[in-house]
Amino acid sequence: MNLHISHALFTGLMAATLAGCDNDDSHLDKTDIASPSLLSKEVIEVNEFLETVSFTGGETLTLDVGVGSGAFHFQDDNSDEFYTITDRGPNIACNESTQVLGIDDFCRDDNGRIFPVPNFTPTIYKFDIDAGDVLGTYDVIQTIKLKDRDDNPISGLPNTTENAYNKNGNRLDFDPEGVDTEAIVKLSNGTFWLAEEYSPSLIHIAANGRILERIVPAGVESDLAAANYRIIGALPAILKKLHQNRGIESLALSPDEDFLYFIMESPLANPDEAAYKKSRYVRLFKVSLRYSDLDSLVAEYVYVLDEPDTFTADNTNQQSDVKISEMVALDTDKLIILERVTRHTKLYRLSKLDDATNILGTEWDNEAITPSLERLSDLTAQGIISLEKKRVFDSRRDLSDLDSKIEGIALLDNEYLAFINDNDFGIKGAQTRIRIEKRVELLNQ
Repeated sequence: MNLHISHALFTGLMAATLAGCDNDDSHLDKTDIASPSLLSKEVIEVNEFLETVSFTGGETLTLDVGVGSGAFHFQDDNSDEFYTITDRGPNIACNESTQVLGIDDFCRDDNGRIFPVPNFTPTIYKFDIDAGDVLGTYDVIQTIKLKDRDDNPISGLPNTTENAYNKNGNRLDFDPEGVDTEAIVKLSNGTFWLAEEYSPSLIHIAANGRILERIVPAGVESDLAAANYRIIGALPAILKKLHQNRGIESLALSPDEDFLYFIMESPLANPDEAAYKKSRYVRLFKVSLRYSDLDSLVAEYVYVLDEPDTFTADNTNQQSDVKISEMVALDTDKLIILERVTRHTKLYRLSKLDDATNILGTEWDNEAITPSLERLSDLTAQGIISLEKKRVFDSRRDLSDLDSKIEGIALLDNEYLAFINDNDFGIKGAQTRIRIEKRVELLNQ
């Protein structure tokens, strides 16, 4: 599947990127050149106030920005600096309106979600920890809001996946531009790639947040045709079979920037929801980059999730509770995968992708194949070798007080790793924390 972008288009994209830098509405970076920083083990509490929202006849919520849906340390930055990404914004499941808001039957259906701040714009944050060499402190030294081609802010509202309601219980329109961002990497030319859950999609953005292109599963581009930015339907069409809100959750970038890796959060609902709930097979993709743009998909592998009862801090027997929330590249084809439920987090290392079977473009990408990949009981019987993984971290064993819902990890240098959790905008009182640990050497063992 070729996603080659012409030199003329590349030149145009780069011009847009450079132009975007001229009118960047973000904070100015403290430094343009990386310098050594003294890191240490610590926990940093993050407090970024968003808004106070009152619901008629119900609760008043004080919301913080949930900055921890993904993390990435850019190799040319100081070791105490890293980027994070928010998701779509504060949202509450309609069937939780009684519990969270004290209001029964807030929505017209139990499958929708309440968006108390519907104009929230998914945003990139750049952190400088230990500001002024004071442990436990941080500065936000850059914020980058996502924008369309005319620099209008993007929302986090659903496209066609689920109904949305505002704080008054009124139905909100679908937004073809809306994105639910979940992971981030930065390239040396200043652009970013983001992972997104709704379509699912990969989003390439300029340094100032302007969306250059959004890559979606083949066939989805027509559903999003009204978006005021470029949509390319070039991911495998089978990815449309995702379970709602279980799209592309994780990205990794090879250090030489030749390859981008992405992995689904969960098995596909292929052919149906029953397959999603029981399957342990998640699809991981390798993409060739050319001039920072997607050139072509080169591989698709099967990653096998752990069974739920091995996440002992969560006490669950539901396979669908197990998910992948982050990924980072140590080197080309050498990846760290974050696998978790809620309170229990594990890190696995993948070292030899080529030893696994490349199923890209095979019958397993065909929605009509029976049984589907997700329905298989034995991969080897079908000639499929899954990715070999080695556990290199287990929070229950190695760091029992690690926060719940860890969704971001960043390799700060050759010793220190940053964990950050998604606090869901503080809707249920959770705190965002950055946890710095001396763990990187263990990832290579």
